[in-house]
Amino acid sequence: MTRLGREKVGAVIAAAGSSQRMGGVDKIFLSLAGKPLLAHVLAVFQECTMVDQIVIVLNETSLERGQRLVEEGGFSKVIGIWPGGERRQDSVAEGLKRLEGCQWVVIHDGARPCLTLDLIEKGLEEAEQTGAAIAAVPVKETIKIVEAEGTIQNTPRRENLWAAQTPQVFRFDIIREAYRQRKGEATDDASLVEALGYKVRIYMGSYDNIKVTTQDDLALAEIILRERNARRHRL
Repeated sequence: MTRLGREKVGAVIAAAGSSQRMGGVDKIFLSLAGKPLLAHVLAVFQECTMVDQIVIVLNETSLERGQRLVEEGGFSKVIGIWPGGERRQDSVAEGLKRLEGCQWVVIHDGARPCLTLDLIEKGLEEAEQTGAAIAAVPVKETIKIVEAEGTIQNTPRRENLWAAQTPQVFRFDIIREAYRQRKGEATDDASLVEALGYKVRIYMGSYDNIKVTTQDDLALAEIILRERNARRHRL
């Protein structure tokens, strides 16, 4: 990774969601395996030697709490915590504005606490080839395309279907342009880049890299992280 060795990498942690399925409690600060959920994400980015700086985008009501978490956790790579927008894409756009002199950016959902160093590093390696790469996993279940009234329209070939995750990694000029030209709703960052005609590479994510949206997800993340910690201690 000679080119990346000379260029600055920033990370945007998108964590400004409303947590409606958690009863309005900001899930980012819920206790998970002994510390706040967001702290697990920040710890991995802090440890990653390829990442130079981190910007966190939070719900406006959680900014002070986020600042305390950063200070108490010693997350020195965090250069700022900013309020997000109405939609996820608005929050990411806000985070991109705050990065300082970066040539690459890693965008990650703050609600995915089971992130690993390997997922960040693989993303940066893959993104060098086309300027854009995302973590994803092959879909295990059969997927149905359904009409509005509830009847099946068709069944796509499962081997061609992947479930997108984060991290999503981009050359900074590409993702900046994608956000400048964005139109309508975008559920992930890669779709905006695809709309500009860029090739986005897929690399193997992890089925453990779950997004916490419900209490059941939180319980599963607890199991994953505790088992991971137990394996480390056995080594």
